[in-house]
Amino acid sequence: MPASVSHNIRVSVLARYEPAQSTPGEARFIFSYRITIANLGPHTVQLLARHWVITDSLAPRTEVEGPGVVGAQPVLAPGEQYTYTSFCPLRSGMGRMEGTYRMRDLETGREFLAEIPPFGLHLPHAAN
Repeated sequence: MPASVSHNIRVSVLARYEPAQSTPGEARFIFSYRITIANLGPHTVQLLARHWVITDSLAPRTEVEGPGVVGAQPVLAPGEQYTYTSFCPLRSGMGRMEGTYRMRDLETGREFLAEIPPFGLHLPHAAN
């Protein structure tokens, strides 16, 4: 499971192919990903926005930005974590995602970027 720690924020990712929601004959491959964001630092923080870079082996690289995650801007006290699940459609059975969360330290007002580790999106038989 890919994970990274930056600015006392640990981001862990678990991705999987969703065959029941995919239609390969129409070049539609759906991947879900579950992300856990843990606050390892001494201050309460809030997730403000996300920035994704999505690479699909059969499509141009895309970037997605927006407020929060799945409609939420979670607040994490020291030691707390937040888990959510989302999905990514690809035109191929092989791709990759990575990005950042824009966070705010609610005690100091300082904003910072927490890294989302790169993770693969691939059909199970394509993995080595």
